[in-house]
Amino acid sequence: GSLGGLVNNAGVVDQPARVEAMSAERVQRMFAVNVFGSFTCAREAVRRMSTRHGGSGGAIVNLSSSAVRSGGAGQYVDYAAAKGAIDVFTLGLSKEVAGEGIRVNAVRPGITDTEIHASGGQPGRAWQMAPQLPLQRPARAEEIAEAILWLLSDAASYTTGALLDVSGGR
Repeated sequence: GSLGGLVNNAGVVDQPARVEAMSAERVQRMFAVNVFGSFTCAREAVRRMSTRHGGSGGAIVNLSSSAVRSGGAGQYVDYAAAKGAIDVFTLGLSKEVAGEGIRVNAVRPGITDTEIHASGGQPGRAWQMAPQLPLQRPARAEEIAEAILWLLSDAASYTTGALLDVSGGR
């Protein structure tokens, strides 16, 4: 069927660790979910959206992270590296399919109050980090969703290849 939009909202973390303590299985899982999953979904969306393949165009929004700027040192270098791959994927794919009616952008959330922190063994991390954030609080999921919805909408019809930081100034 037809498809007008895709939100690639894949993301996992693990327990905080330095690189030398990370197993190959951990890094493979990080990239399998955070990169390969998004790549596969985007590939299938392009096959359905592209005017080259009979589609009517659309928009893809990839979820990256502001961790690409900090690098995740001492905790999540694997996560930051995977999200850095999403940034490059977003830029390349946006150029590849722009002429086929598909816009591709990424949102790079900062510290957000979601369950991802609990999955990494730090359920209170978002609020513990609040004093270090310029806005003094983590983002709410709804604030990230608003940016995604804008990029999917016609209001963003001339936006492609953008990496939109929604990071509270961090």
